[in-house]
Amino acid sequence: MANTHLYNHFFRPIPCTPVISRRLNGTGTSLSPPNCSKTDPKPKWVVRLSLAEQKTQPKKLTVDVERLVRFLYEDLKHAFDDQGIDRTAYDERVKFRDPITKYDSLSGYLFNIDMLKMIFRPDFQLHWVKQTGPFEITTRWTVVMTHVLLPWKPGLVLTGTSIMGINPDTGKFCSLVDHWDSVTNNNYFSSEGLMDVIKQLWIYKTPESESPKYQILKRTANYEVRKYSPFVVVGDKLSGSTGFNAVAGSPDPDEEKINLKKVEGGIAAVSKFSGKPTEDVVREKDKSLRSSLIKDGLRPETGCLLACYNDPGRTQSFMMV
Repeated sequence: MANTHLYNHFFRPIPCTPVISRRLNGTGTSLSPPNCSKTDPKPKWVVRLSLAEQKTQPKKLTVDVERLVRFLYEDLKHAFDDQGIDRTAYDERVKFRDPITKYDSLSGYLFNIDMLKMIFRPDFQLHWVKQTGPFEITTRWTVVMTHVLLPWKPGLVLTGTSIMGINPDTGKFCSLVDHWDSVTNNNYFSSEGLMDVIKQLWIYKTPESESPKYQILKRTANYEVRKYSPFVVVGDKLSGSTGFNAVAGSPDPDEEKINLKKVEGGIAAVSKFSGKPTEDVVREKDKSLRSSLIKDGLRPETGCLLACYNDPGRTQSFMMV
């Protein structure tokens, strides 16, 4: 129900004058005092009142942000499958930005999704969704892709957050801004973002082999945060990777020379590097990795694990803390 506002303009004494009445803006009423007679020299006080125009204000839509959070948990898992996202949840003029992509319409955003599905085989992994403002929701995700058009089928991994703005008038998403963990300049257009993609597409791909299973939770320029399933470390008592070669190259390895160790699953930060993993190199890599984690607000536990993989093309190792 619209409110009627009453404005008290002023109180003042007025001399005896003829009565004059008039309308105020066609909506208010002016109350004039009665005639002053000569026998009544005392001035009267007049109260001028005005009734503000009654205006019907449009009611603001009440946005159930918690419902939208639950909706995204279900809807985003269909981003790259045949069902797709529910387009009715987005404004037609939704604005989408990431370091190398920009669209200002829902059709453009959906075109970008279809293009990624055609060139890559995206595996979208949603980690969490939560409200971060009155009309804002943030999601954290990992997307793992394989370029199907290039003959060497390179992989592309991106992790980050999406900040989704909500239109308070429609209750629909009106903006979506992606931030990649792997770059510092996330503004469009980011040459740093483009180089990150190119580097991954041209990088050497390790031959398929049995390796610990893990999920990448965060990928930066210096390290990855992975969630590992339990796995077994293979090595000999003297030279580490020789044990792996002994097991991989022989159906009946010499158990006296092989050392098997089960590593419990969990979350670990990983830093890759190439070359011979001498003690000095390992200590320096461990120190560098811990420094990067602390800089990003993470608290690494004590201890580390050095894992090595040898193949005919190159030697690669990685640190886990």
